[in-house]
Amino acid sequence: MHMFATPEQFAASNKANIETLLTLANTAFASAERLAALNLNTARSILEDSVANTKALLTVKDAQEFINLQTSLAQPLVEKAVAYARNVYEITSQSQEEVSKLLEGQVAELNKGVASALDKAAKSAPAGSDVAVAAVKSAIAAANSAYDSMSKAAKQVAEIAEANVAAATNATVKAVSTGTKTTAKKAA
Repeated sequence: MHMFATPEQFAASNKANIETLLTLANTAFASAERLAALNLNTARSILEDSVANTKALLTVKDAQEFINLQTSLAQPLVEKAVAYARNVYEITSQSQEEVSKLLEGQVAELNKGVASALDKAAKSAPAGSDVAVAAVKSAIAAANSAYDSMSKAAKQVAEIAEANVAAATNATVKAVSTGTKTTAKKAA
């Protein structure tokens, strides 16, 4: 009563596994490419801003002008840092989402395969083994339910984290904006 997979089944399984690995590799490379482009653009922007800021600082004639200039340069710097962090977070979140979808698909395919094999085994099993088959099906259903619960909880945690990141970055930008305005008023 052993069930042996045919060479065609092995070949199909191997092909599916290779396609999954290629998809994962492509996702990783795409994310790395996006991060590299973001880092390169950010480095270029920082260099350009540094040159412009240095030129502006070299034209300062007194302490009051220096304070006002420094204050006006602070907010754009913080806003760019926050934008950079948001972009990194977005890239990593999208990558994680793609990998999660791929894994969910793999789990669904695995479940189909196990259910199919279990049904075939049940048809050729000796009389009275239906209790064992029902127990295995119940265990699989419980495992699937636990996986679904964990997946939903992970998605909720990600949504909460995203909301917290957005709130924190907005608060940071507002705090810097308020601080620079207060410093400018005190200096005036």
